[in-house]
Amino acid sequence: MTPEDPRAARTRAKLRQALLEECAERPLEEVGVAALVRRAGVGRATFYVHYTDLEALAVDACADVVGDAVEALHAWRGRPDPVSAPPALRTFFAELAPHAPLYRALLGPGGGGPLGLVLHRDLRARSLAERTLVGAPDAPLVASAVAATFAGVLADWLHGLLEGSPEEVADQVWQLLVALHRSR
Repeated sequence: MTPEDPRAARTRAKLRQALLEECAERPLEEVGVAALVRRAGVGRATFYVHYTDLEALAVDACADVVGDAVEALHAWRGRPDPVSAPPALRTFFAELAPHAPLYRALLGPGGGGPLGLVLHRDLRARSLAERTLVGAPDAPLVASAVAATFAGVLADWLHGLLEGSPEEVADQVWQLLVALHRSR
């Protein structure tokens, strides 16, 4: 089956949904492939056709959060408010709660872990593309700093190393990112 095959897409969707449901009941470390495939209604061999292990499935299941983060950070036009985060960024932080334990399992403090790598890669690429498009100086440097700052703050907040409501953290990380963009 090719990635575009609708059957493969449906199977992966079932597996992702089953994982999210399992992780709502227990930590990722306690989820087993047997329970997961039973919940998804697919065979164990089918699981391994699509994913090498549970971590690969978990990162895929959380890929939407990465896309949402990238879009939320770029959901403004014109001159950004240097104090208040755009509504999309505030909404992004507010909507993390339902799967926060899963995100914590995949996003280590400081922004590491498999989800952190994907978040950093995608956010850096988007930031680099936008800065390059407008001819901003030091595009690679600032893109790296933006990606690392956002991933680190998000992870540390999810792990309880930073205090604040979703709105407060969104505003704080936004202020840091605006300062990074203005610094170069």
